[in-house]
Amino acid sequence: MTVNEPIDNELQKKLTRLEKYIADLGSLAVGFSGGVDSTFLLTVATAVLGDKAMAVTSVDASIPVRELKEAEKFCSERGIKHVICKVDPLQEEGYRKNTADRCYFCKRMIFSEIKRVAKEHGIEYVAEGSNMDDLGDYRPGLRAVAELSVVSPLRQAGLTKADIRAISKAMGLPTWSKPAYACLASRFVYGEEITEEKLRMIDRAEQFLIEQGFYEERVRMHGNIARIEVPEKDIPRLASDDIRRKVYERFKEIGFSFVTIDMLGYRMGSMNATISK
Repeated sequence: MTVNEPIDNELQKKLTRLEKYIADLGSLAVGFSGGVDSTFLLTVATAVLGDKAMAVTSVDASIPVRELKEAEKFCSERGIKHVICKVDPLQEEGYRKNTADRCYFCKRMIFSEIKRVAKEHGIEYVAEGSNMDDLGDYRPGLRAVAELSVVSPLRQAGLTKADIRAISKAMGLPTWSKPAYACLASRFVYGEEITEEKLRMIDRAEQFLIEQGFYEERVRMHGNIARIEVPEKDIPRLASDDIRRKVYERFKEIGFSFVTIDMLGYRMGSMNATISK
């Protein structure tokens, strides 16, 4: 496939390994969120397999509208076959009650539906976009992936997040520098029940922060408290009088009683620190 800028030998070896793995599958439906990893995987899959590759995006209350629009735009601009399916993880008690295995119940429902869509379109394999870095965190969703025989091409090729960003940049993909994203359900402390209303509150709160120029952010929900995480370098701006007052007033309108700034700043999977090990 075409890479617009040169990449080093090690990255080229991993990319070649990925292409061969995908080619050997013959046909592939990519669980497509529009994020860094799945966009890269989908791009390589369509380059290798042509119309034997497709994108399937599952939609539920935990997915912001902006993410869906970006996924639709990417596929539309490149003529990639794209199917959007709706799921409702809130029907699963383990997800709704926000147990430590919440992601397992969600991924099981999502990929069961994606497999159904793939079969309808004559596609034999379904892929998800986890990379080597995902093996270092608590990821119960990978258990569902294994149980459903969903393939993980990026891990098979030994690609890390940094690798994927570097190759994506060389390929000219718009997502190469996109901030990491996780579904809105990851914003709750384990054990706090997830509802559609709470998910919408978080979505509106995070959208407001994005509109204020905070592109890498999280709003964590602890009961009626919103705990805001932004990179350490952005904390002074968030705490400045003009910004913090606007954020507080908007979050109160959304339904939060208290609004706090996390002193450690943004870190991926911070809620996993609450799990007893």
